[in-house]
Amino acid sequence: MLTSVPYFQTPSPPALIGTRVWIPDPEEVWIPAKLSQDFKDGDNSLLLQLGSGMELHYSIGNGLPPLRNPDILEGENDLTALSYLHEPAVLHNLHIRFLESNSIYTYCGIVLVAINPYESLPIYGEEVIDAYSGQNVADMDPHIFSVAEEAYRQMTREQQNQSIIVSGESGAGKTVTAKFAMRYFATVGGTAQESSVEDRVLATCPIMEAIGNAKTTRNDNSSRFGKYIEIDFGPRGDIVGASMRTYLLEKSRVIFQVPE
Repeated sequence: MLTSVPYFQTPSPPALIGTRVWIPDPEEVWIPAKLSQDFKDGDNSLLLQLGSGMELHYSIGNGLPPLRNPDILEGENDLTALSYLHEPAVLHNLHIRFLESNSIYTYCGIVLVAINPYESLPIYGEEVIDAYSGQNVADMDPHIFSVAEEAYRQMTREQQNQSIIVSGESGAGKTVTAKFAMRYFATVGGTAQESSVEDRVLATCPIMEAIGNAKTTRNDNSSRFGKYIEIDFGPRGDIVGASMRTYLLEKSRVIFQVPE
């Protein structure tokens, strides 16, 4: 969940009529609006027109509202390409990509942002793995396979260990994302039994969940732990083994029941 995004918006000159902005909304979080009249230094409010055509006076006691990006930047596959990078811009861009482009992945520099669609998507087959294998990140659409390919290339080319951090709130899809990354490594590495390591690692999940999962008000089977899985590769880049190096159990969240 996106809880807070710092503003990277420089102070703007006095805004003119037609300037497009975002304003907070109790239901939609942020809604678009535009200035109905010029704003001058000393004004205490802005006269804004909403998408419905209704006008309202917006108090600027807490500062001017964040500016909207040009239409040409809507749906950018990398958030760092936006002219204005702030919470409403990030949320809107992810919304556009998810609903209009059917894309659950978006870059933010070297970070991959993923939205859980809560359904299976046909974007993880072997043909997709083949399409991402050997390609540069910048040349391909955002995907977990692109991140995995970059780590794999760095490891084989520079002979240096690589780490992929999968982070997110309960139900975000961390376990499934790790599974797809392992599937990619197994396939491009030419492992004899491509799914053997992946299956063995995933087979530990029921054991780990038995002592490290708890029911919450939002998730009936919520992980209360983090883990560090180390995948070992041979000289030819093939997977030769895997191990769980670290297991972080948050005991305070599994030893007693909270209300509800």
